[in-house]
Amino acid sequence: MKKLRYFIMINASKEKVWYTMIGPETYKQWVKAFSSESQYKGEWKEGEHIIFFDPNMSGTKAILEKVTPYENILVKHVALVNKEVTSEDTESNVAKSWIGTTESYNFEEKDNSTKFSVEVNTHEGFVQMFEDAFPEALQLLKGLCEQSD
Repeated sequence: MKKLRYFIMINASKEKVWYTMIGPETYKQWVKAFSSESQYKGEWKEGEHIIFFDPNMSGTKAILEKVTPYENILVKHVALVNKEVTSEDTESNVAKSWIGTTESYNFEEKDNSTKFSVEVNTHEGFVQMFEDAFPEALQLLKGLCEQSD
């Protein structure tokens, strides 16, 4: 597994960053850096499964191993899903290399700003996808958080 790290300073409270990150509509806006119709099904609660998908593509099923509101989220990917989100794949070579990928999101407030950091542990074959998308995704999240209400 390869460890990747990203962070951005956002001029907003960690509560605002939290709700913007996980809100169903705002989530779609910042993760479009990964795919244009990215969204999720499920609840951001510890121990729950959540599905991240694009209805035009496939997606992934994950378990939320840790959710501490306004502090951190730890996501562990456990399967791939088809674009209709009707079947799971844990047996293909791609699925076997994806399963076990983790994403850790951390929120640290300092002087009316939030340091939002992400740590990803993934198979070498997925590094470029994260390297291409996360810098743009973080800029999109920052823009959403810093908009006036």
